[in-house]
Amino acid sequence: MTSQGTIAFDEYGRPFIIIKDQEKKSRLSGIEAHKSHILAAKIVSDVLKTSLGPKGLDKMMVSPDGELTITNDGATILNQMDVDHQIAKLMVQLSKSQDDEIGDGTTGVVVLAGALLEQAEKLLDRGIHPIRIADGYEMAAKVAIDHLGTVSETFAIDQKNTEPLIQLAMTTLGSKIINRCHRQMAEIAVNAILCVADLERKDVDFELIKVEGKVGGKLEDTMLVKGVVVDKDMSHPQMPKQVKDAKLAILTCPFEPPKPKTKHKLDITSVEDYKKLREYETEKFESMIRQVKETGANLVICQWGFDDEANHLLLQRELPAVRWVGGPEIELIAIATGGRIVPRFEELTAEKLGKAGIVRELTFGTTKDKMLVIEECKNSRAVTVFIRGGNKMIVEEAKRSIHDAICVIRNIVRDNRVVYGGGAAELTCSLAVSKAADKISTLEQYAMRSFSEALEAIPLALAENSGLPPIHTLADIKSRQVKENNPKLGIDCLNKGSADMKSQNVLETLSSKRAQIMLAVQLTRMILKIDDIRGGADMF
Repeated sequence: MTSQGTIAFDEYGRPFIIIKDQEKKSRLSGIEAHKSHILAAKIVSDVLKTSLGPKGLDKMMVSPDGELTITNDGATILNQMDVDHQIAKLMVQLSKSQDDEIGDGTTGVVVLAGALLEQAEKLLDRGIHPIRIADGYEMAAKVAIDHLGTVSETFAIDQKNTEPLIQLAMTTLGSKIINRCHRQMAEIAVNAILCVADLERKDVDFELIKVEGKVGGKLEDTMLVKGVVVDKDMSHPQMPKQVKDAKLAILTCPFEPPKPKTKHKLDITSVEDYKKLREYETEKFESMIRQVKETGANLVICQWGFDDEANHLLLQRELPAVRWVGGPEIELIAIATGGRIVPRFEELTAEKLGKAGIVRELTFGTTKDKMLVIEECKNSRAVTVFIRGGNKMIVEEAKRSIHDAICVIRNIVRDNRVVYGGGAAELTCSLAVSKAADKISTLEQYAMRSFSEALEAIPLALAENSGLPPIHTLADIKSRQVKENNPKLGIDCLNKGSADMKSQNVLETLSSKRAQIMLAVQLTRMILKIDDIRGGADMF
């Protein structure tokens, strides 16, 4: 069986395919296949276009089990859309690539790819070969990327003055649902990165930042914990809620007597046998607790569970414990506290203990939900962003928004060059590409001019989503960029009365903008090279 049909064999043993629903299928090739691809890509691009910018609209998606997601994050929207067309799936992967590589600009890259394909359709109608169009786009992309390097500015990163970084994070969060806590969220993102960044090496250990959410409370209750937050509590309600100068034994072995590895049956026929078994189990528990306490540990973090009897003994011996701590969490605790994960009690030594200034249990409101906070760790670089919100939907969207802001600050630490947002970078590149096209004598000049027009799709969408007359606003800003020779002029989406994006602090990292152009061009080339598709009419 294949996705297209069933493989059968004739009387000579030669294979052939019986296509499913053959009367409904069609095969497209040549220009018709290209147009089918472009139509699919445009549909996906048009869905996302209205979500672009600070006044872009959100999308509501309902999963098959009725769970709601409201977001304007391009990668999330596409990931949850149920698309069947193969080219539409490529657009989904494009957005995911941008999200994995940069973490921001997931909507913009899809809108740009859609605009490039729309312009390519006009060139195909004029008889230009798809490969010549793709070559022209690549020439134009090189001009645009080189031009971005000349108009970019160096962004000063100073741990003592974080205001510019906060302004950059606020630009990212401007279009998100959580912008009523705009500054607070931006400060959390900046502080999280500065805690884990090595500014000399221009490196950020992203694995040390964990984002946790808990339903309940207000968005304003969101905080940055310089340590680890674990969604667990002490194993016994009477154990202390706070342990100072904690020495943590981090165990991946269960707190219970060893069991034979093969299938076994144990018959207890008398009271003496039962007492012997009980004594054996108690002795083993005592031995385990003694081994832990002899190392100087005053808190146990265990990956596995332990039964009520063990729990009671731990309480009696004044050894607080936390059970069922997951694999990723236990690794993060070990990194943060400088401890070693121990697989057997016999291997536990004082040198393998993790150290933390304080471990405390948080209780939330009337729900009595509990979480464990490990602070003042030996390796204090591990941090947790702890998000609160009125419902699950808000918490999840806040997580996505904070992730975008953190990614932007990480990118600026790695490469501290910025360009200006609000469509300013796209317009200045459009002008540079158009100018370069006039110097080209070959057929690729047409593709370069089309690339220049496609770049204008971003500022056009920004103006439209902000309630401004799109063509009039674009023409005005474009002419001003030429007259004033000012690449910082963009669309005034927030109606602040100034088109100068520098004065509005609307910044974008150079790495993000370059990645958008490169990824969009690569995808466009890939789609233009496909000229044959089976079942094209039945894919929507």
